Amino acid sequence: MFIEKLKSLLGSELVSASESELYRHSKDESFHQPVEPDIICFPESTDDVVKIMQVANEFNVSVTPYGAGSGLEGQAIPVNKGITINFERMNKVIDFSPEDLTITIQPGITRSELNEVSNRQGLIFPIDPGADATIGGMVATNASGTTAVRYGSMRDQVLDLEIVLASGKVIRTGTKAKKSSSGYHLSGLFTGSEGTLGIITGISLRLHGIPEHTIAARCTFDTLSACAEAAQTILQCGIQVLRMELVDDKSIAAVNAYGNYDIPVAHSLFFEFAGTKVGVEEEAKLAEEVMRELGCNNWEDASTSKERSQLWTARHEIAYAYRHVKGVAVTGADVCVPISKLPEMVDYARLLIEESGLNGGILGHVGDGNFHTLVSFNPTIPSEQTKAEYTNEALTFRAIELGGTCTGEHGVGLGKRKFQEAEHGAAIEVMKDIKQLLDPSNLLNPGKIFY
Repeated sequence: MFIEKLKSLLGSELVSASESELYRHSKDESFHQPVEPDIICFPESTDDVVKIMQVANEFNVSVTPYGAGSGLEGQAIPVNKGITINFERMNKVIDFSPEDLTITIQPGITRSELNEVSNRQGLIFPIDPGADATIGGMVATNASGTTAVRYGSMRDQVLDLEIVLASGKVIRTGTKAKKSSSGYHLSGLFTGSEGTLGIITGISLRLHGIPEHTIAARCTFDTLSACAEAAQTILQCGIQVLRMELVDDKSIAAVNAYGNYDIPVAHSLFFEFAGTKVGVEEEAKLAEEVMRELGCNNWEDASTSKERSQLWTARHEIAYAYRHVKGVAVTGADVCVPISKLPEMVDYARLLIEESGLNGGILGHVGDGNFHTLVSFNPTIPSEQTKAEYTNEALTFRAIELGGTCTGEHGVGLGKRKFQEAEHGAAIEVMKDIKQLLDPSNLLNPGKIFY
């Protein structure tokens, strides 16, 4: 029995089949159906992961990696049961080189833990997906978030990965050099592969200097498309924003009700500018001038950390505002389109939500064309779930038609498998060939990305 073999190789203290642990590892934050694994392993080293893969191969058992469980597309759900690998004990810093602006870590360290270390040297890891996810999970899904307009996604920060392949073989995908023209870009291949090609056990990342000064700002417009057009204008003017977020009026109202705030209920753009004090003040002033020329209302800015936090409250608490209602489930799209297509897309999203008759909002990292919908429904009423899912599907297919993608940052997992052929066409067969080459027995996170 593979469970007994795992206990003998790892020690009983590094495995668990307790009822509470099985339940915890059966789901993530998505609405997809939970599935409990047979056993959870808590490795402390790469060698432990190699042992797990040896057992998986011997007994032909599926293996699903698990980070913080904050995913939104079911990537961590072990649909074929088997072994779940929880990386919470692999959370160490392996090497920190402030002079090179690099750090090498194990996958279980969280974003906040990483920044606690790097901030002491005046450095920051800037990718912010919202949740305090593990870095391994962020690499696996190619996460990004609010700062993507300046720093890009995880794929832009990864220098090197240590990977345990399905066979148990350990490889490295890059170097600590900031660039290379040598060989295939394996780091880019494994980043975003959602644990289907190999298991991440080590990560070398770029770090960045902490900006000297930061200013946050917020303004409102009469229409959603006006917000999107304003965001496009900011980029065309060359204004260097750190964050640029859209929040629609419905979501502002939901946040006000949730937190008893009095934020102006209107379609809103949120900005953050960061850099030298003089440069940031000039950028913020220019942005205000451009926004006012475009007809914005309620311009407000803030420079102290407390004021910035208050200003960003609406953006930070939207998900909670929709999810806190008892008996309500929330689903949403995660599309990304060319920036010129953003105005028509946000209008189309609002139309779909209104036609569904459900409660929902629109928000997003509009500086890079990525936005989300949040649609609430009663999971005990099938017709409501059908309407919510149709809203996502219609919006996603429209995004693909316009040259965009079904997921800007959440990944494919279970929820977006249905869109892969429409988005990738013949290239999907190449992806399946790569999967077959690296994982011929389909042991690694089966059922994700492809059917």
